[in-house]
Amino acid sequence: MSQDLQIVAYCCEHCAYAAADLAGGLRLQYPPNVRVVLLPCTGKVDPLLILHALEEGADGVMVAGCLPGNCHYLKGNFSARRRVAYVQQLLKQIGLEAERVEMFHLSSAMGSRFAEIAKEMTERVAAVGPNPLRIPRKEREP
Repeated sequence: MSQDLQIVAYCCEHCAYAAADLAGGLRLQYPPNVRVVLLPCTGKVDPLLILHALEEGADGVMVAGCLPGNCHYLKGNFSARRRVAYVQQLLKQIGLEAERVEMFHLSSAMGSRFAEIAKEMTERVAAVGPNPLRIPRKEREP
């Protein structure tokens, strides 16, 4: 079942994306259903971006940024944390599980931690089930 799940991981260029790259370089295993999206900073994450990923069929969304106090853009990761919390509240209000969206903090040297959170997020989303908003591909507009 977890193979069919789709997790989008919005990762900041300086830390989380580098950690994901390190995990790959070290050949650490993490679920192949996690799709990493490079961002200059998690401060770029807008609630609409997260909601759009869910609307398009993602079962879960990870936002992974720099460690608190180490953002290369000063406070981008704090802005992202507030926005993720806002999206979690919105999901509760519309009847979806808030566990589908989570914020994580990593340094570029935390490749093994990236692999762990990818597994953790996949397990968490598997526990709540597939996204009920997902429209099967054959039913989508061309």
